[in-house]
Amino acid sequence: MKQGEAGILDCIGHTPLLALTSIVPANGARILLKLESENPTGSMKDRMALAMIEAAEGDGRLPARGPVVEYTGGSTGVSLAFVCAVKRHPLHIVSSDAFAQEKLDQMRIYGADLEIIRSESGGMTEKLTRDMIEAARVVTERTGAYWTDQMRNTDQLSAYHRMADEIWSQTNGAIDGFVQSVGTAASLRGLGEALHERKPEIKIVAVEPAESAVLSGGAPGSHKIDGIGAGFVVPLWHTGLADSIERVSTEEATAMAFRLAREEGLFAGTSTGANVIAALRLAEEFGPGANIVTVLCDTGMKYLRTYGAKLAAL
Repeated sequence: MKQGEAGILDCIGHTPLLALTSIVPANGARILLKLESENPTGSMKDRMALAMIEAAEGDGRLPARGPVVEYTGGSTGVSLAFVCAVKRHPLHIVSSDAFAQEKLDQMRIYGADLEIIRSESGGMTEKLTRDMIEAARVVTERTGAYWTDQMRNTDQLSAYHRMADEIWSQTNGAIDGFVQSVGTAASLRGLGEALHERKPEIKIVAVEPAESAVLSGGAPGSHKIDGIGAGFVVPLWHTGLADSIERVSTEEATAMAFRLAREEGLFAGTSTGANVIAALRLAEEFGPGANIVTVLCDTGMKYLRTYGAKLAAL
């Protein structure tokens, strides 16, 4: 690459912020979506994958062309596979049949080696998460590869601090609430911290699956909202991270994802549907004149088979 030329990794971030125009509450606040589907792999996880890999390269934990290991429900694996392909790091991914096949296929296309852990019910559960983590630990111990360990890795927070800077600039600071679903809790934590530093009164709302609402004191259970709801309180979560927690069911999240496509022309995954459900609740609470920001986490192209099955059942 010639000096001054941009590479594909330079295309990560700087995504648009778009106001919803059809799916809006009566007499409610304006809802703005950060369109993370505009990242190279169609997911916000491109940001954190690059941050984790570059931090480890920078301090010597990951040598040039050294191997990498991670466990993932999908989008993190795709983003790591993409970044590792560009940087020539062999990648071993531990994932599961509980997650969208499109994501698993995309990881393989980028060159990742996949180990698939079978789920008990076809859904995300605490046991499945812990089984995936243990499998990644075993691979790391056996091979000596660098384990990004997304549940504990704080290197990724810097990526979300930069994303918060983008949101602040795009809203000119006119933001009253921020809503984000919780997987590892890194995005909510990084974005929430950075936004609160600029404006402490911004209300931060966490979103979790209603079927496995452990952050708000519920029992763990099985759900099918990809990328969120690990089934236990994740290490990066801490009390006070959010001002409130909203529970959204898989059914609600999926229905909203369909509505976004048909009424707004925004094709997204179920975690985005959950975000919008919770943002609508907050918008009604705030009323007119306020601005609520949430995230379109990834493109619905990652869920075509899942959505196709649901369409056939309608």
